[in-house]
Amino acid sequence: MAIDINQPLPAKTGEPRKSAKRGLNMEIRFGAPRISLNQRMVFTERLSLLLETGVSLVEALKTMELQTEEPLLAEIIGSLADIISEGKNFSGALAKHPEMFSGSYISLVAAAEEGGFLPQVLEQLLRMDEKNSQLRSSIVSALSYPAFLIVFSIAVVVFVLVVIFPKFDALFASIHDQLPITTIFLMALSAFVRHNWIVILVGLAAGGWVFVTWIGSAAGKLTMDKLRMSLPVVKDIYIQIYVSQTLSVLGLSLSNGVPITVALKACQGVVSNSIFSGFLDNIRTHVNEGRGIAVGFTESPIIPPMVRQMVATGEQTGNLGMVMTRVAAFYERELSKRINLLSKAVEPIMLIVMGVVVGLIVVSLILPIFKLSRAVH
Repeated sequence: MAIDINQPLPAKTGEPRKSAKRGLNMEIRFGAPRISLNQRMVFTERLSLLLETGVSLVEALKTMELQTEEPLLAEIIGSLADIISEGKNFSGALAKHPEMFSGSYISLVAAAEEGGFLPQVLEQLLRMDEKNSQLRSSIVSALSYPAFLIVFSIAVVVFVLVVIFPKFDALFASIHDQLPITTIFLMALSAFVRHNWIVILVGLAAGGWVFVTWIGSAAGKLTMDKLRMSLPVVKDIYIQIYVSQTLSVLGLSLSNGVPITVALKACQGVVSNSIFSGFLDNIRTHVNEGRGIAVGFTESPIIPPMVRQMVATGEQTGNLGMVMTRVAAFYERELSKRINLLSKAVEPIMLIVMGVVVGLIVVSLILPIFKLSRAVH
């Protein structure tokens, strides 16, 4: 990635900066889109590179603002430069933009400012975001083919019911009493779909809207969180995701001098599950009581045994940050393997289900035709 750090800044003497009100604009904008993970990764990488070349933080942000083509991202970067120019610290400026920077990101930057190693921490944050991006890509890739099979199967069934079956109505009318039960059912379903398709579409749209609204409510989120932590197979995958994210943030935070209570609070902003968030709250309580972090991991039934042992060992040896980072890396690899295996197992199952459905429809059409053929002969 080529970055021209010597690009001259346009002269703005005698006129106020256009970005002077950017912070206010960002605060009063309702429904503003969130910055994507990839955009934050690009921001972190470019800022780290500029700081390593000796450019000051404010000048680096100004240069990045001029070189950024995305309007929203450029506005945020300009707002950061304005806030820092007013004498505030970088982490405080980042906190003004939660749509782009998580609590863990801000906490690590704050620790780096105090220790004077901001470029190094930015590199670590970039690697952590890259791992999260790779994990997300693996999940999407694993689920895309099964999702395609489901959609394709539904499309085939609807096509047969709406287009193919009506062509046999008159033909099958003469032997209606001799038709297989599956044929009678599918013909009735075909007639219902063709005569009520508007009602069906409206009902599906209304049902989808109700479901999405419910998912966004507190009760819906809590129910979905409980399902993620209780359903077979799904539970293990989500626990691995949450454990990997938590240990990654904790390991990086502790290795860079972030207080454990602050790091645990930052983890709650990364892990979007109220059940697991309650586990993190319990750990914070143990830490505040002076009992250490390993006790909370050991007492929790949702934490895998290996994680409990490794966290306890790390706390005893004083290498908790390093141990958590290594365990997080291990679980990231294991999670990728599990998702790939699950995807390979789901694909043949979906193909079998699709074959059975299509075969049932074809048989429901062919058997009556054979009966008519025998009657003619």
